[in-house]
Amino acid sequence: MADVHRRTRPCRPVIWLGGLLLMVGVASVAETPPWSVGHARTRITPRESLWMGGFVSRTRPAEGTLDDLWVQALVLEAPDGGAGVLITADLVGFPKWLYDRLCGALQRRHGWDRRQIRLAPSHTHSGPVLTDALWDIYPLDDHQRALIAAYSKWLESAILDTVDQALAARAPATLWAGEGKATFALNRRTNREGQLAELRQRGELPQGPSDFTVPVLAVRAPDGRLRAVVFGYAAHPSTLTQNYHWSADYCGVTRRVLAARHPAAAALFFQGCGSDQSAVPRGTLALCQQRGEDLAAAVEAVLAQPMRPVTPQFRAAFAFVPLTFGEQPTPDELERIATETSYHARWAKRLLAESAAGKPFARDYPEYPVQVWRLGEAQLWIALGGEVCVDYTLRCQAAFGSRVWVNGYANDVMAYIPSRRLWEEGGYQAGAFEVYGLPATRWCADIEERIIGTVARLVAQVRWDH
Repeated sequence: MADVHRRTRPCRPVIWLGGLLLMVGVASVAETPPWSVGHARTRITPRESLWMGGFVSRTRPAEGTLDDLWVQALVLEAPDGGAGVLITADLVGFPKWLYDRLCGALQRRHGWDRRQIRLAPSHTHSGPVLTDALWDIYPLDDHQRALIAAYSKWLESAILDTVDQALAARAPATLWAGEGKATFALNRRTNREGQLAELRQRGELPQGPSDFTVPVLAVRAPDGRLRAVVFGYAAHPSTLTQNYHWSADYCGVTRRVLAARHPAAAALFFQGCGSDQSAVPRGTLALCQQRGEDLAAAVEAVLAQPMRPVTPQFRAAFAFVPLTFGEQPTPDELERIATETSYHARWAKRLLAESAAGKPFARDYPEYPVQVWRLGEAQLWIALGGEVCVDYTLRCQAAFGSRVWVNGYANDVMAYIPSRRLWEEGGYQAGAFEVYGLPATRWCADIEERIIGTVARLVAQVRWDH
């Protein structure tokens, strides 16, 4: 596995894994041509004091580094030519312009299309703001905008170089799939965080739908050595609530714990459908550390048990879905909001200025990304854009199988994406359009059916294509 750094790192020893059951499984998979897998990573911690993305309550840029931020690329290639690249990053999200530019560059460089390219930000709330992303919620001056633009341009180049490094590091491998469980995700719409300990003491479960699943994909050398582990969880990486230092949050803690236990293996995290789930308890560095250790324990439990072999087959399908705005602000509403002192006022003033300049409001978000990967004979890995709520995972698992993985925040993070239930209930996670700068106050009523209908069509495509 290649490791791209700004500084050279010493080599680390390889941990050899034993176990008769595991080795028998490895031998059976190795009878067929294996996967070809390559990994690389690059440190992306900003050197400048940029504004941080995630919390609207912040009043100043970053003041230092708690732990480094990383972008990682994992290239998966099957013997029949099927291939994909997973790009994880310690960012609050990828804006549409960066997604489009990366896809265009990777197509020119390597011939890949959008089906094969998956961007998976962790959604850490302690990473940098990027160009044209969340700009309305922060009082950015010209100096900050220039710093952010320079960093965003550098980041684009760094990601592409990391993918090139991963391609150069390809080597034979076997893949293994499994699921674990971690219970620190709390539905933040239906529960109060401060009451969690009391609920557990009484033996009561938190209210509302939740997803505690920890998907795990293990990459092993043909002799059984662990080379990489990809793991997911659906909970906001916002445990450092009063933080002004760069950090990958609990996800970074989990990666460091896994790296200490498996020094020869890379660890990559992807966010699930956790727009309405928080990682709790939270609020201090010690609690962030504990949440990360909780997730690492869940991943280790999966690695310690027999996992499902993933035969070397890769299929992918992709589609853009137009999502119509159900309601939009009127000029009078914007004029009223513009008199406020919150970030809502910056959003309203920008929209009013654009309208005065003759720019009409968009009526929809025309390109919402939906992506489905099939690994091996049966492992489905669905990717949905935006801040997706837990209902989407639960519905996909009910429709396509309990072992289906759903990756939220994938490829393009444009707004909160509610289910029909959240659309009817309203509230912050039903849109938060002012945060993302969209000219809307509500999505169309059939937003869930549009997305799930597209998922079903793409699942059928990858399942039929044997």
